[in-house]
Amino acid sequence: MPQPHLFPDCPFLPEFKEEMNWKSLNELGKDRTIIFYQRCMQYGHCLWKKGFAARSILCLDRAFGAHLSGEEAFLKQWTLPYKALVWILETTHSTVFLGNTRVHFQHLADRLGEPRKAQRSGRAWACWLLTRKVLPELPSDPQHMVSEPTEDEIIKQLHQNGIPGEVEIWQDAIEYATSLSIRSKTP
Repeated sequence: MPQPHLFPDCPFLPEFKEEMNWKSLNELGKDRTIIFYQRCMQYGHCLWKKGFAARSILCLDRAFGAHLSGEEAFLKQWTLPYKALVWILETTHSTVFLGNTRVHFQHLADRLGEPRKAQRSGRAWACWLLTRKVLPELPSDPQHMVSEPTEDEIIKQLHQNGIPGEVEIWQDAIEYATSLSIRSKTP
């Protein structure tokens, strides 16, 4: 069982005021607007603080799937969670279950359907590349034959299908990941 004292606040995710669980998202039904995004970000932070790194990342996946214009006030303060993903990948202790996030994002990008398939797939590939930068030792899935995009192809996907400024948000996360040249894990 994860030990909560190992999980500091993530500076790239908003605080949550009350205990959250799957019902916090489920009660929104099919709503995938800014309210959904906000709850995903908060629930992702809640899961992280409880020691569930992999589940936190799955919650960020859901945040990436929200239908946003890019003009929402909450989004101005709590931007798309590319940097949060990098931080979680970097900060998760080696004894905590994280799974193979490289394979996760590879499969997600290749298997997404509508709505906004191109946008969501581009974001999954963007997360895949961030994972490769932070955890280069993770292997790909040799059974999943898919053409992996280059950084330039991901930029093109995000530029064509993302919200205004998304390419810059992602590139900032890449710079952040690159600056973390040595993974520092604290027991």
